[in-house]
Amino acid sequence: QVQLVESGGGLAQAGGSLRLSCAASGRTFSRDYMGWFRQAPGKEREFVAGIHWSGGSTYYADSVKGRFTISRDNAKNTVYLQMNSLKPEDTAVYYCAINVNTFVVHTTSSPYDYWGQGTQVTVSS
Repeated sequence: QVQLVESGGGLAQAGGSLRLSCAASGRTFSRDYMGWFRQAPGKEREFVAGIHWSGGSTYYADSVKGRFTISRDNAKNTVYLQMNSLKPEDTAVYYCAINVNTFVVHTTSSPYDYWGQGTQVTVSS
């Protein structure tokens, strides 16, 4: 059974940093793509960043490019999202998700097969 557990959310001031973690278990992820999404109140879920477990190619939404960094630790089956220069508009629930057996970067949520429970990030001005 695949499980994704996010952690690291919380409250930060504008300009500050947070690091989110997503611990994955339940399958071999070497052929899978991992994405971070976020959803603010009253808004649709949006893609933030993604990385392939094998090779580590990354992709970012324009809104976070240059501020957020996604990385992975294959030995720990954990993916990280380092968030710097946070803005109030980054406030949202952040989710990690896995799209299995693909090298395609999907920036919409429907192709993703497994989701974590989400972690709240709040950025104060």
